[in-house]
Amino acid sequence: MGSEWSSIAPFAEQLGFGLVAGFAVGYALKKVGKVLAVILGLLFITLQVLSSLGFLTVHWGEVQARVDPFLEVDSLEHAWRSLLAVLTHNLTFAGAFVPGVVLGLRRG
Repeated sequence: MGSEWSSIAPFAEQLGFGLVAGFAVGYALKKVGKVLAVILGLLFITLQVLSSLGFLTVHWGEVQARVDPFLEVDSLEHAWRSLLAVLTHNLTFAGAFVPGVVLGLRRG
């Protein structure tokens, strides 16, 4: 029984570490996303207040035209895949890392 465990142990350690590391990354990404949402919300409020007071003029049609390409499904999928490729580069435990990221995003 001891020899069976010694042959499985490295894989179990890699999967465990991959899951924990993935969870931590997903959790952190969700927290950072929340902070960015607050910052963007405050920026929007600031722009609207300054605009209503006459200090500046915001051309929301131009803003939307420049932001829309980044919010298309293909663009978002590409960004997600690029992020995962960077985060799993040279990782032998990527199979456990990705589910860990998803769990971290859900729990964060």
